[in-house]
Amino acid sequence: MKVTAAVVEEQHGPFIVRDVELDEPGPGEVLVRVAATGFCHTDGIARDGDMPFPLPGVLGHEGAGTVAAVGEGVTGLSEGQPVVIGWPWCGQCRNCLDGEPRYCLRLGELVIGGHRLDGPSALRTTEGSPLASHFFGQSSFATHSLTTANALVPIPAGLPVELMGPLACGLATGAGAVFNTARPQPGASLVVYGAGTVGLAAVMAARNTPATTIIAVDRHESRLRLATELGATHVVDASDTDAVQAVTEICGGPADFALECTGVVPVIRQAVDSVGMRGTCLLIGGAPAGAEFSVDHISTLWGKSIVGTLGGSDRSPRLIGALMDLYAAGRFPFDRLVEYFPLERISDAMEASYSGAVVKPVITMPQG
Repeated sequence: MKVTAAVVEEQHGPFIVRDVELDEPGPGEVLVRVAATGFCHTDGIARDGDMPFPLPGVLGHEGAGTVAAVGEGVTGLSEGQPVVIGWPWCGQCRNCLDGEPRYCLRLGELVIGGHRLDGPSALRTTEGSPLASHFFGQSSFATHSLTTANALVPIPAGLPVELMGPLACGLATGAGAVFNTARPQPGASLVVYGAGTVGLAAVMAARNTPATTIIAVDRHESRLRLATELGATHVVDASDTDAVQAVTEICGGPADFALECTGVVPVIRQAVDSVGMRGTCLLIGGAPAGAEFSVDHISTLWGKSIVGTLGGSDRSPRLIGALMDLYAAGRFPFDRLVEYFPLERISDAMEASYSGAVVKPVITMPQG
């Protein structure tokens, strides 16, 4: 079938909006008519080659829309049903069977293979040349996305479908790191490095826990103001302040948790140095391919933990479902991060994201 998509032809190349051909759903697959897709820095990293997704192809991995058609064997989903396209998972490896699909042993193939898990790409040009598909199982910078039924999360009635897509990755990543990995106890202190989508999601999530000291660190004054409004008890402007020293002064010593949401190597070291004995630093932000960091051995040896986390851990239906419920209850107001851009302005959305002018650009798809 003919659909419209933003195609990246080559590394560092522009997003070119044009018609492409997409397969109809096969067994276990669902065709989703995409309403909107969040723009994530991971899309930019893939475009620039720091995540080896084959090009030419279609990116986009924070999609939401309505079910357009289902393949053989799909049950529990009906045409017109609103859904978020969550993370892909094989459902058969030991980690999936242990209830940890974010750590599926075939995750690399699923997110950047450029094709179905055990089959060909679903996309091609109108002339028949292949295009890489299934970026994070969806390639949703397009009017339609072909995905697997087990990736989909139903959207409760009354919620705006075009807003829900970012829950698939950035927002779930930050919030899930707090809920599922940090799990702060009463009175805990938590510092978030980077007040972008992931970091602000962590701040909003922390406000829904017994943590009593929630610190946001960033270089953008506007984002620090927003962090305060969303639940941060303290903010640190890293452009003119030693962040580690500031955190120590606020907490009266090291923080219990540091969440590193930037992927910037010097900031990673700051986050590690912000926690002490029995403290935990969570690595969340994606650094460029091949990046390495160093830490002090003795202070780490004395009971400090450094933990990596992907996508907020947990299963998409539970985590994304909970965030939708929290949003509906007014306890996770992530709509305050969003600005919408039509598909033909996807390059403007990327620019706004990189400059910091917009926290979470969301790309709306042409309908009709």
